[in-house]
Amino acid sequence: MRYLVYSLLLVGLFLQNTFAQVIKPISWESSILEENVEVGDTATLSFRAEIDENWYLYSSDFDPDLGPMLTEFDFKEDDSYQLVDSLIPINPSEGYDEIWEGNYTYFKEKAEFQQKVLIKEIPFKIVTSNSYQVCSDVDGKCIPFSDDFSFGEKTKSSIKSTSSEQDKSKKEGKKKIIDLQQTDSNSPYSLLGFMVVAFLAGLAALLTPCVFPMIPMTVTFFTGKAKSRAGAIRQAVIYGISIIVIYVVAGTIIAVINGPEFANWLSTHWIPNVFFFLVFFIFALSFLGLFEINLPSSFVNKVDAKADKGGLGGVFFMAFTLVLVSFSCTGPIVGSILVESAGGMVIKPLLGMFAFSLAFAIPFTLFAIFPEWLNNLPKSGGWLNSVKVVLGFLELALGLKFLSIADQVYHWGILDRDIYLVLWIVIFAMLGLYLLGKLRLPGDSPIERLSVGRLMLSIVTFSFVLYMIPGLFGAPLKALSGYLPPMSSHDFDLPTLIRENSGGSGALSSEDQLCEEPKHGDMLHFPHGIKGYFDYEQALACAKEQDKPIFVDFTGHGCVNCREMEARVWSDPKVLSRLKSDFVMLALYVDEKTELPESDWYTSEYDGKVKKSIGKQNADFQITRFNNNAQPYYVLLDTDGELLVEPIAYERSISNFVDFLDEGKEKFKAKNTP
Repeated sequence: MRYLVYSLLLVGLFLQNTFAQVIKPISWESSILEENVEVGDTATLSFRAEIDENWYLYSSDFDPDLGPMLTEFDFKEDDSYQLVDSLIPINPSEGYDEIWEGNYTYFKEKAEFQQKVLIKEIPFKIVTSNSYQVCSDVDGKCIPFSDDFSFGEKTKSSIKSTSSEQDKSKKEGKKKIIDLQQTDSNSPYSLLGFMVVAFLAGLAALLTPCVFPMIPMTVTFFTGKAKSRAGAIRQAVIYGISIIVIYVVAGTIIAVINGPEFANWLSTHWIPNVFFFLVFFIFALSFLGLFEINLPSSFVNKVDAKADKGGLGGVFFMAFTLVLVSFSCTGPIVGSILVESAGGMVIKPLLGMFAFSLAFAIPFTLFAIFPEWLNNLPKSGGWLNSVKVVLGFLELALGLKFLSIADQVYHWGILDRDIYLVLWIVIFAMLGLYLLGKLRLPGDSPIERLSVGRLMLSIVTFSFVLYMIPGLFGAPLKALSGYLPPMSSHDFDLPTLIRENSGGSGALSSEDQLCEEPKHGDMLHFPHGIKGYFDYEQALACAKEQDKPIFVDFTGHGCVNCREMEARVWSDPKVLSRLKSDFVMLALYVDEKTELPESDWYTSEYDGKVKKSIGKQNADFQITRFNNNAQPYYVLLDTDGELLVEPIAYERSISNFVDFLDEGKEKFKAKNTP
């Protein structure tokens, strides 16, 4: 009996590994939202998707040149209807991807798209198919799919109403946006990380010349105000809470203004990005000492007069006075947090402002409770101005990112990658010289003796400058990939120039290894100067001619993790040399939409659908041959098309990837050696 149980378990595991590879973590439903439609009416087609946990669906409203595969619907023309406007995604969330270096929109758990159509005849017939991509948060898989939909009626009563369900979906979608902001794995950093940065920014704001002198004013205001120790503590706590409330309300206003539709405009249009750049630039000049930014004195005096009335209202207005007076120093920092959190989010700016104001409020609250601590503080002086100047240099550097976004979207060509790097190198080199006391700006005191702290900061700064210098010659600078413009805008890419102009002594170059001109080579390419094929039959014929195994790369234009594998693993010299020398390279793009001649079409044995495009045929080949539909997916084949070793998927370990290649090469050698 025990052996029978073991046998059944083994069979179950075998079946699981065999049949669970073809994954479809999404299901669709379609309906017409209106109960009854007549000729001349506009009907709303609704396409709703349920998405499995830990998977997300790319939406349809981001830059199609960014990289990920958009969700698209292809409607078959018919005289009975006419499309009205374009496809509308309902409340997608937004993320930023460092690989693609851009913003994209996506759905989790639930998705909905709507398309309006004008009914011209009854009965009508609407047939459409969609193409889309879903990706996994867990293992990096990205899978393209397509589905078919049809709408038609014989009588008006056959149309089912789903209006209440639609309203429910919209409400759930709005709620989900808030939830996603707390778990968005595609953000540059998590919410916790963002709050830590905001908290540190609040601590940094305490050291600015506008804020630091307010500490003695706070102590003076609270000294002797309360009749008891408990009353003093109560007033101090209310004072700190008031500071937090004032800042958080500002974050709430920003969050309300930045709705989902406004987010896409805010992140890509040149007007807000140039505006943010100018804001950073102006505040940077202020921090560097060119001028001071102050609120109108009459307004500040009126608020301050309210504080003199005493009571809890006076405590609140004292906090308001602190915020206003310190505006010229905290304004740029607060603005940086709000700009960083911009993009239609609600939770992120609220938590960011809360973390900032918490760090800002705690010291003032403590000094209000313990006025005697004032005697232990260092006196105000030139060191406070140095803090402001350092912040000015950082504002100047970080502001370039917004100008860079506008430059990339509108192809102005004024801030390419190399120009961007030159500016950063100069800015941080000048910051290093300033820390060493070699530069003096308005408000600075002479530095008679360099402190250890300034020395260590200058070492860090100059180390950062040296790290950036190789980027001028084409080094990838992966640590800065989210800030720098794409490599395609770099004028002097030394590695590419070397690959393109290197001769071929000794080992054959990749181009010499090609047996014939690759099909589709005019539009499909390998990275890192690798040469290969994009058609299975071509690669198989060349493998037989050269007596080499085939490296099959199931990839896609919109596959983020494919690009990451190419950038981090394929670029390693140990991997790259093997790919170029030991294998016939074959890349099969599963999302390539180029339609083949009708003579090359066929009906799939897997789903019974006609496969017309390069991508759909490649995806069908992966499913029917290898029982897998995820990308990236790497396969090593013999010259007869048989597997050499077990295929692998997303693998970030270079050593494991090298072992995979070497094992396949050894198996090929053993199999083909007489």
